[in-house]
Amino acid sequence: MKENLLHFIWNMKLFNTSKMTSNCGKTIKIFKSGEPNINTGPDFLNVKIEIENQLWAGNVEIHVNSSDWYAHKHETDANYDAVILHVVWNDDVSVFRKNNEEIPTLELKKYISVDVLNNFNNLFKKNKNWINCEKDIAKIDPFTLLHWKERLYFERLEQKSELIKAILIKTTNNWEETLFLLLAKNFGLKVNGEAFYSLVTSFNFAVFQKSLGSITLLEALLFGQAGMLEVENESEYFKNLKKEYEFLKTKFKLTPISPNQIQYFRLRPNNFPTIRLSQLAGLYVLHHNLFSKIIEAKCIEDFYKIFSVSTSNFWETHYTFSKESKKSTKKLTKSFVNLLIINTIIPVLFMYYKSLGKTNNSLILSFLEEIQPEKNSIISKFSDLKINSKNAFDSQALIQLKNEYCAKQRCLNCAIGKELLKN
Repeated sequence: MKENLLHFIWNMKLFNTSKMTSNCGKTIKIFKSGEPNINTGPDFLNVKIEIENQLWAGNVEIHVNSSDWYAHKHETDANYDAVILHVVWNDDVSVFRKNNEEIPTLELKKYISVDVLNNFNNLFKKNKNWINCEKDIAKIDPFTLLHWKERLYFERLEQKSELIKAILIKTTNNWEETLFLLLAKNFGLKVNGEAFYSLVTSFNFAVFQKSLGSITLLEALLFGQAGMLEVENESEYFKNLKKEYEFLKTKFKLTPISPNQIQYFRLRPNNFPTIRLSQLAGLYVLHHNLFSKIIEAKCIEDFYKIFSVSTSNFWETHYTFSKESKKSTKKLTKSFVNLLIINTIIPVLFMYYKSLGKTNNSLILSFLEEIQPEKNSIISKFSDLKINSKNAFDSQALIQLKNEYCAKQRCLNCAIGKELLKN
C-alpha cells in the first residue's frame, strides 16, 4: 500500500462510508473530508466528522501504519495537536495526544473495494508502456479530457511565466525590453536560445533602441556582440558592419560574447544564427514599439502581419559571411512565427494582463485554436493512442500532460488517472 493512494482514496471518498467505526468501536460519519495540505502539518485540514454522535472539526493525518505517527515524531509536533482522526491502512498501535487522550483511528482497508485497488495496480503495474494509462486513455469522456487539457495548458503558461517574472525584475518592469529578450531567446531555438539570450543581455537595451534607425547599425550591434565580426572578410557589407560596430563598441564600451557560444552544427541553413539575427533586426527596424502592437492584436492574422519580415539584402544570397549561395528571400515562415506566438507572445500577453489584474484566457485560447499543432514525438505518440491534436491548444496541453504527469508518475494528480481509478 502507498500512502499517496490512501490520500487519494480519502480525498475522493473511494470507500464505503456507511457503518464505519473507529479502532475503539465508535461510529464515524464524514461530513467534509477536508482540503489537502501542501505545507507542513497534517495531510487534510478543515475536516468535519461525527464520532459517536459528537461533531468534530479539525485535521486528519494519513499513514500506511498507525506506528508511522511515532516514526515521523508527530507526538512532539504542535502542528498535529488538532488532529481529530488518524486514517491508516493498518492499525498496528494506538496513538495518543499530549494529554494521554487516544486519537480515534480509522483503519481504511476494511472499507475499500477491491476494484479500487485493482484499478490502482493496473495503472501502476510495471511494464514498458509509454504512459501508464495508454490502454485506457481513449475511453475517457471528451468533456473530462477537454477541461483537463484547459487546466494543463494554463498550468504550462504559469510555468513559462516564471522566466518572464525574472526578466521583468531585471528590466524593472520594462515590457518592451522583456519582450525583446524573450523573442531573441526564442529566435535562437533550442540550439542557440541560451547563446542568443547571453548576446542580447550583453548590452544595455538603450543601446539597442538607439540603433533602430538603420538595419546596418542594428545588424552591426547584433553580429558584433555575437563575436561574428572578429574575423576578416572582404565583402563591403561585412566591412560596413565592422566599421559601425567599432563605433558602437567604443562609444558604449561593449564586450562581445564568445563566438564559440553560437552553434551551426545540425542546423538547417534557414535556422543558421546569421539568418535569425538578421530577421530579428529586420523585425525591430520595422516595428520600433513592438510590444504595443502585440497587445493591440485582436486575431492571429494580426500577428502574422507583424512578423512578416525577412533578412537584409546581403542574406538573400548568403547563409554565412564567407560563402555565397543561390538567391532566395528568407522570410520568417508561418511555422516559425507559430512557435514565437506559442512560446513568447502568448506567455507575455498572459503575464501582462495578469499584472493588470485582468484575465484574457478566452482570447489566448482563441489564438491557440487557430494555430496548427506542433509536430513532435509526444504528439505523434498520443495520436497513436487516438488522442489527436487539432490545434496548438491540444498539443501544448498534451506536452504538459506527458512531461509533468505521465513521465513523473503523477497519475493520482491527473484527471485521467483519477477517472480511471474511480471507474
